[in-house]
Amino acid sequence: MDNLVKEETINKKLNRRETYKARQTPYEYYVKEFDSLDFDSLGEGDRYYLQDFGIFNTNFLEDEFTIRLRNGNGGHFSSNEFILLAEIIQEYDLTLVITARAGFQLHDVTSENIVAIWQRLNSSKLTTWQSFGDNIRNIVSDVYDGVGKYAQIEVSSLIKEMNAYILEHPKYVGMLPRRVSIGISGNSANVSSFFANDIYFALAKKEHQYGFNVYMGGKNSEVAKDADIFLLKEEVLAFFQAFVETFYTHGSRFSRSKTRLIYLIEDIGFEKLKELIVLEYKKPLHSAGEIVLEYAEFQEFEQLKNGRYSFCYQTKFGKLESDEIIKIAQFAKENTLEIRVGIDQNIYLLGLQEPKTTLISPAKSATVVACAGNLCPYAVWSIKEETAYLPLEKIQEHNIKVGFSGCAKGCGRHRHTDIGLIGLKTNNFGDTEGGARVFVGAEYFDGKSVGRELFSMVPFVHLHQVISLIITLFEQSSYKNFQLYTKHILNHYSAEFLSLWYLYNLKHNTEKPLPKNTSLQSPQAEKTLLEASFEDVIFIEDNFKKSANSLAKELWTVAGADHKYKPPIKRVKFR
Repeated sequence: MDNLVKEETINKKLNRRETYKARQTPYEYYVKEFDSLDFDSLGEGDRYYLQDFGIFNTNFLEDEFTIRLRNGNGGHFSSNEFILLAEIIQEYDLTLVITARAGFQLHDVTSENIVAIWQRLNSSKLTTWQSFGDNIRNIVSDVYDGVGKYAQIEVSSLIKEMNAYILEHPKYVGMLPRRVSIGISGNSANVSSFFANDIYFALAKKEHQYGFNVYMGGKNSEVAKDADIFLLKEEVLAFFQAFVETFYTHGSRFSRSKTRLIYLIEDIGFEKLKELIVLEYKKPLHSAGEIVLEYAEFQEFEQLKNGRYSFCYQTKFGKLESDEIIKIAQFAKENTLEIRVGIDQNIYLLGLQEPKTTLISPAKSATVVACAGNLCPYAVWSIKEETAYLPLEKIQEHNIKVGFSGCAKGCGRHRHTDIGLIGLKTNNFGDTEGGARVFVGAEYFDGKSVGRELFSMVPFVHLHQVISLIITLFEQSSYKNFQLYTKHILNHYSAEFLSLWYLYNLKHNTEKPLPKNTSLQSPQAEKTLLEASFEDVIFIEDNFKKSANSLAKELWTVAGADHKYKPPIKRVKFR
């Protein structure tokens, strides 16, 4: 363990999780103690270690467990694997959720059954190893990898090699300073953005050769930045191995809040990090090529390169019932289809001869990513049910990406979508059952920016009305998708101004669109625009944020009744 602590920081205190690692590595723990564990009386250390093998439990819900499966094949699953999952869910009365990293979580596992379920999963081709904890997490890609019309480089073989490297090295099991999320795509357009990853290998071109530009430092609240590195396909695995060793050796193991890759980059800079990687990589790195990335919208049926079709089965916001899983698996087997799971939490069936199927999706969820909700002890609200407060038909009609997280950890990637939401509890608005923090302004598809906070809290009973207004003003613009609207309209105004603009529209029951601008507004110009556009505009201490908070309380303090969205009494168009 000596190599885990740098000499210059020897006197710093390791964070709590690192102290357990220093006493015993997770792999040693597994070999010596796993078979004799009493799952009814786990200690803090047990809970830390068990995460590295896909088992999650908390001291305040000590009788309930979650098992997470690792997806070792870039989202590809066989029909037999699907059937096995369905059988386990039925037998033990479990709840299955697709994660935002294209994996599966089994909830409602009891201490009585945890070992039997875990062993059954890991004795098959499925694995739970290193799906939680301080590990390389699911390595994700686009569901149309190698087969879609935008595919240039197939990467599933690379993902298999990277996963094999991690799983075959006990040294790395749970022993990284913090989790690392990795995305890789050889497609010029993707169903979902990958800039929220710690590392993103993005399709690029240099000197007439396709390869990958490397982006680093992303997380749920940050976009990964250009590391100025270009790799050919055959160089990716060696670079990945060099990175893992570098982060293992040089990542911080002290304050837990500062152990992600982004903080190592902030501490030593990109150039120093690349120097350290080169020491392991053992050859020079090449500067970045030109990224090959475009915005595209994907339909329920998509034609593939070979002339066949894919079908997107929209899950109930990531939740799957056992009978659904069996139907999907049987349909795939009967029609010789490939099953892939996307980080949009939907199931894709590839290889249809015609764009039609007997399967019926249970929800309009193609562009909505939601965390596990109250199935997770950290989430405040039942996200699967609270999506009823969203105007789902409008969201689907315009392919608007929505990310819904149950807490600030951000598993719903709420700051990497067109409209982002965090479920919250509050009594600031009277008798309300809760609400959501709202974000807009993310230019996520090309990694330009994350979303900005629009409202710190909107009671659920008003959320449908607020999101509907945001979409209505977008519809009035001339832009064909919300990303263009964000770039050319929303991000030319301050978030505080936008808050007031929406609030005054709500107050006066109007739908005044945001004027188009070619430059950012100054605070004074924004104030003048508000006063010219709405009656009774009041500024508290000349402060936009205080003014918005005051108006929000005036409009949204409720007694618990659900307010449905109503058409406005009058429409006012700007020219």
